[in-house]
Amino acid sequence: MSYPKLRALIVLSAAMLMTILDGSIVTVAMPAMQRDLGFTPAGLSWTVNAYLIAFGGLLLLAGRLGDLIGRKTMFLAGNVVFTAASLLAGAATGPGLLIAARFLQGVGSAMASAVVLGILVTMFTEPRERARAIGVFSFTGAAGASIGQVLGGVLTDALSWHWIFFINVPIGLATVAVAIKALPADRGVGLGAGADVLGAVLVTAGLMLGIYTVVKIEEYGWLAGHTLGLGAVSLVLLAGFLVRQATARTPLMPLRVFRSRNVSGANLVQMLALSAMFAFQIIVALYMQKVLGYGALDTGLAMLPAAVAIGGVSLFVSARLNTRFGERAVLAAGLVLLLGAMGWLTRVPVQASYAVDLLPVMLLIAGGGLVLPALTTLGMSGAKADDAGLASGLFNTTQQIGMALGVAVLSTLAASRTGVLLASGASEAAALTGGYRLAFTVSAGLLVAALIVSLAVLRRPAPAPEPEKAALTTL
Repeated sequence: MSYPKLRALIVLSAAMLMTILDGSIVTVAMPAMQRDLGFTPAGLSWTVNAYLIAFGGLLLLAGRLGDLIGRKTMFLAGNVVFTAASLLAGAATGPGLLIAARFLQGVGSAMASAVVLGILVTMFTEPRERARAIGVFSFTGAAGASIGQVLGGVLTDALSWHWIFFINVPIGLATVAVAIKALPADRGVGLGAGADVLGAVLVTAGLMLGIYTVVKIEEYGWLAGHTLGLGAVSLVLLAGFLVRQATARTPLMPLRVFRSRNVSGANLVQMLALSAMFAFQIIVALYMQKVLGYGALDTGLAMLPAAVAIGGVSLFVSARLNTRFGERAVLAAGLVLLLGAMGWLTRVPVQASYAVDLLPVMLLIAGGGLVLPALTTLGMSGAKADDAGLASGLFNTTQQIGMALGVAVLSTLAASRTGVLLASGASEAAALTGGYRLAFTVSAGLLVAALIVSLAVLRRPAPAPEPEKAALTTL
């Protein structure tokens, strides 16, 4: 890999790492924020929800705009917005300002991360080189959440919660400065090729409302009027968006992108797999803190082997395996490893030994380092060059929807089961453990579904044509 490409890859990965870190680093610092700023319990959840709604709701729009105005321009603008919002969040002195800053962070993250994959696949065209680049990139996504929990604990304990945001400022400024020279210039196809304002309003409103509905399920319940009403409105908006895209002269999201089995299948598999993997990211941490009595920093350190395992597989193993055996086979192997991790968690006891009950899970979760690079390659393989930003935004959107659904569904099921066990006379620790076991069991079922879809739908991408042959086809 040449130095200019390596430098560009580092810039793209650094930006993505900031985005992923910011989604998890806040969770460890939430008690300190509540104490210092006077958050109510319900208000505190909006430090996460505001970011998630803006991020997930704007990814698809940002990805398409990147194709229209230029992916480099969108990437730089997103990093500027994110960095400014981080400074504002770190300096917040009240709940309202922090929530607003978190929403703005989500906007910036969506603008930058929606086009990252589009830039990456257009820069790295040789199969082996692309596989290595996607392995590095996927490491930031797979291990970033675990790293965020450790870093959040360290910064909050050593300095203050303000520094979980302030640390983004120098990183963001450096990323913008290097990206100006490191990333290739692209002009985009022009706003006239897809400036569908009505479509943009429909999809953004539909996604934001849908994600808001999902993250509030735990508070209101699945069958509450709030959930059913807003969920129905969200579905109507998204249905209207699809109708608009089928009839608009210059659609925001050309539906041709879904003709590819790999694009459609990879996005579905990703939603299922990440819904399950979020049981690991969130529910394992809750189990360690609420049942085993771990502190925030101890929890982060306990999950560090998972970050190391995922990172090692993503960086040093996945590219070689994808090149030799194909992404479809490697994806299946990774899903089997994740299934083993969830199966192990279904038997967690109230009095657990870390070495026996949790460490094997931290090692098996390395399957995520196989799953994400393979899915990324498959999900982007069916997109044309002009649609790379759109496909990137779509891939990131299904990622966020998968995580939001995972949190809502699994946490609600766990809480419901815990309530039943408490009512039957079980101790709090036993009831919590029973609820978490149910969540892990459902996660295993989601991974089985993901494995079935991957084997039935996905196909190995066609090899890229050799440069000489590609040149002949244009004559």
